[in-house]
Amino acid sequence: MTVSELQKKIMEIKKERDICILAHSYQSHDIVEVADFVGDSYGLSVKAASVAQKTVIMCGVRFMAETVKILSPEKTVILSAPEAGCPMADQIDAEKMRDLKAKNPGYAAVCYVNTTAELKAECDVCVTSSSAVKIIKNMPEKKILFVPDINLGSFVKKQCPDKDFKLMQGGCPRHAAVTKEEAVSQKKAHPNALLLVHPECKGEVADLADYVGSTTGIIDFAKKSDAKEFIIGTENSILQHLEYDCPDKTFYVLSKALICPNMKLTTLPGLYKCCTGEGGEEITLDEDIRLAAKGCIDRMIELEGK
Repeated sequence: MTVSELQKKIMEIKKERDICILAHSYQSHDIVEVADFVGDSYGLSVKAASVAQKTVIMCGVRFMAETVKILSPEKTVILSAPEAGCPMADQIDAEKMRDLKAKNPGYAAVCYVNTTAELKAECDVCVTSSSAVKIIKNMPEKKILFVPDINLGSFVKKQCPDKDFKLMQGGCPRHAAVTKEEAVSQKKAHPNALLLVHPECKGEVADLADYVGSTTGIIDFAKKSDAKEFIIGTENSILQHLEYDCPDKTFYVLSKALICPNMKLTTLPGLYKCCTGEGGEEITLDEDIRLAAKGCIDRMIELEGK
């Protein structure tokens, strides 16, 4: 089958079987085109909780599907590519988190959303890349144990000078691999382009950026800006989506290394099999862990609303 033929079949099947398809922004464009919602991990989870469909397919990685299940326990949640994990989410488990808390008494445990349900269950509050600064500023606690991304943690720390941070040496290996030299080189090669960078990149790279923000923030900035050229400092799929959405603008990659191999495990044929019930993996969570993890997310929502 051709791409368009396969897309047509997926659209037909998801309607027949009352399926909602979620696609993270890092997915390829052929998958984005058949999704009901496209966005970042937490935003997709919120959307999933609001839809009438009782079956939700996540085109992303495991922790994203888990977050959907945390917020929608009554729904059947399917991870399209069962082997799609996240190196950052795997850097710290519940046991290590308990050990960190024991070694840092009096510190509020703050976890990035890019973590497992078991890890969230051990923490006080969850944050996203777009909400981290606001949430930590609104926290009454002055001592913050931030896991696992040291680059995002450092970015937040600079903007919350009244807080005492303990950071873990973790993060996204793809974003963290981008070098200052690459940023300088690309800015020199494209002097009229604005550099848009995700805070999972190193501080020395973010310091050179015209805008630092979440994936959704980068997309929105590029769409709304009057500028015509941009260097994209996050997963390179975003460049492709922006080229479709903004044909009058030009986009350049910050680094060829910014490709997430786990995201690329989701394919259109694989999604088709998932829709037919022949592929994917249903996500299940222990109810005690789910409730504790939901408490971590609920605290985020509470603090973000202040």
